[in-house]
Amino acid sequence: MLKLEIVTPEKRILDADVDSVTVPTATGEAEILPNHAPLISALKPGILVYSVKGAADRVAVSGGFVEVNENKVAVLADSAEKPDEVDPAMAKADRDAAEKELAASAAAPIEETEAIREKIESANARLQLATVK
Repeated sequence: MLKLEIVTPEKRILDADVDSVTVPTATGEAEILPNHAPLISALKPGILVYSVKGAADRVAVSGGFVEVNENKVAVLADSAEKPDEVDPAMAKADRDAAEKELAASAAAPIEETEAIREKIESANARLQLATVK
């Protein structure tokens, strides 16, 4: 078993023993199983999936870090929401606003629009989580 903790600056989202965790990292999805090698990675906006006795649960995360060490997975996220916490209308409005902002910055170098693109990815993850309850 793995000890999974998901925390944001506002609250503790989850503290549970799980069988596995899949996290969206800056270099792609990482599946973490018991006895995983130590790891520290940046999170990218997406869906974190964890399983307990064959049942999978999901959390939308955006930004932050994940640390794996000695069968403990600590997720320090800028924001995290469970499916029942996501307001689909708000997520869609956030995505639409970010897409308009990105369109207005079309001439800007790609490095300068990274934060806007992360807002879009975060809103998309929240929408995906809300529709796949």
